[in-house]
Amino acid sequence: MAATGNVLVIDDDRARADALAALVASAGFDTHVATDVNNSHFSLDSSSDLDVILAEMDLKDVPWGEARRTLREMDVQVPAIMFSDVADAKRITNALRLGASDFFVRPVEDLDALVRSIERCVRQRQLGRELQESRQRLERANTELRGTVKMLEQDQQAGRQVQLRMLPATPLVLNDYVLSHTVIPSLYLSGDFTDYFTLGDNFVTFFMADVSGHGSSSAFATVLLKNLFARKRSDLLRRSDNTVLSPAAMLKRANKELLELGVGKFATMVVGLLDTRDNTLRYSVAGHLPQPVLVSAEGARYLRGEGPAVGIMENASFEEHMIDLPSSFMLAVFSDGILEILPPRNLIEKEKYFLEVFEQTAESPAELVTRLGLDHVETAPDDIAALFVSKR
Repeated sequence: MAATGNVLVIDDDRARADALAALVASAGFDTHVATDVNNSHFSLDSSSDLDVILAEMDLKDVPWGEARRTLREMDVQVPAIMFSDVADAKRITNALRLGASDFFVRPVEDLDALVRSIERCVRQRQLGRELQESRQRLERANTELRGTVKMLEQDQQAGRQVQLRMLPATPLVLNDYVLSHTVIPSLYLSGDFTDYFTLGDNFVTFFMADVSGHGSSSAFATVLLKNLFARKRSDLLRRSDNTVLSPAAMLKRANKELLELGVGKFATMVVGLLDTRDNTLRYSVAGHLPQPVLVSAEGARYLRGEGPAVGIMENASFEEHMIDLPSSFMLAVFSDGILEILPPRNLIEKEKYFLEVFEQTAESPAELVTRLGLDHVETAPDDIAALFVSKR
């Protein structure tokens, strides 16, 4: 019969120990005998090969009452079954206090009961080993996970530095006009992005993009949009391609390239073309909320515009609007992350409150940022980006 457990018999009476060992071995257990407990060396901790100990209560020179303190201090993981020639309540109580799993009186008349008791101890020991192995595997997995998370954080931090370097200079001063921005990511990387640059002597193109989702994949989509506008700027200078001078045409190109990217990302956008000679603004909106806000001596108002987000429909079309700008104004474009931190609960009230903030704080972008509390926000529930175009 194949062994089903590793059993150690402890008894200073060799004949009695051998008899018990033979009885246990006949039931299919691997058995070992220790007759000198004080000079024997065997492990009782979680690494022990033993499954169960069969120990005699009447060992010479072993006062179990004093040994109890030592056993408590040891990492004893091997279950024990105690034996005695006397069925005495005090002995049984003492055995249980020592941590015995069971107690038998000699002669053992019910071998099946002993075998069942040993099997229970073996199962308990095996479960303990499995738990220990699972704990060790979990600790190893946690160590690997911490290392992976650290690497990801380092990658995210590196990506964040790259993304920050992609942002335009702030502020950009062009005679009476000033363009500036701020970006607060919810994670290391942001799906919100803004850019602006001059075209020739009197044009400035700017855009705000809010890519769906968060983290690396959304940030990669902002790189694509940044690259698109840079390419079309170059095409204007080198190939006389006027696409970049049309906000609607740029949205159409952005829509095409996001779809071709094939990563399931879409973006809401606002694209504008500022003519500093005529003080006019040509702009298009692609599903973006909140809509751009224009602040002047006449108050604050939303610049209306409708159109689908880019990266969803192949044949999407976009409206283009043309307005004359006031002699002094501030134009602000925010990503929808700003709506997450505004006090009102529903969207209509948030948009109303947002406009009221502009009405009360129209002096400068810096004052507006302070009033909205963005100068105190370190991490936001959603990415927040803001773009400001002002004329003094």
